[in-house]
Amino acid sequence: MTSEGALALDPLVVGVILAMTLVTALTKVGGFWLLRRIEVSERLEAGLSILPGAIVVAILGPELAAGGPAEWGAAAVVVVVMWRTENILLALCGGIGTVILFRAMG
Repeated sequence: MTSEGALALDPLVVGVILAMTLVTALTKVGGFWLLRRIEVSERLEAGLSILPGAIVVAILGPELAAGGPAEWGAAAVVVVVMWRTENILLALCGGIGTVILFRAMG
């Protein structure tokens, strides 16, 4: 903290964040632009619809494989919540809360 009590912002960090924001926005806009110009087959649409789940599994799979009882217990909670509610956001929030609780207890 500076003497005035405010946080100093590194211009390089701010520039990188702004650049990442721009690239993310351009990627999304470019994807919408491209999808408007091509005919989306049922197979492609099915693949695009499962992509978010596949990304979650690719990110969390290695963590679970290397994890202990807290991570495996949280994974079980995720499976049960997803099975009962079919809501991936609720299931992930339940899993995060469970792993935090189990780690705090252990």
